[in-house]
Amino acid sequence: MRLKTMRFTIILLTLLLTSCGSYTLPSSFTSLSAYKMDFRQGNLVTVEMRNTIKPGMTRAQVRYALGTPMIMDAFHANRWDYVYRLEQGRKLVDQQRLTLYFEGDNLLRIDDSGLTDKPIAEIKE
Repeated sequence: MRLKTMRFTIILLTLLLTSCGSYTLPSSFTSLSAYKMDFRQGNLVTVEMRNTIKPGMTRAQVRYALGTPMIMDAFHANRWDYVYRLEQGRKLVDQQRLTLYFEGDNLLRIDDSGLTDKPIAEIKE
């Protein structure tokens, strides 16, 4: 008899706990949600850093000025992508993309259309 009661209690508790898993808090209780860390990914390239590179520079010179690119695709060996993304909490704060095209060992073209000129001080720490 005691075994049946224990099984019933375990099943009941399991059902109650699983039903709470999909419950969302009302908007008035958002401060009770779990903390989410700031998340930075990629290479932050500032406008000043971008202005140091010019077509004709070698790959080594570009790597020295900007750092190692985030994406060096084996299928596009003549293209480097510098990608940066910053999320604070659950909100996307900044996203940038700088694409460099090489011909041989020299920089041929710079696509900085995805690069923002937002000062770093504006991005809250």
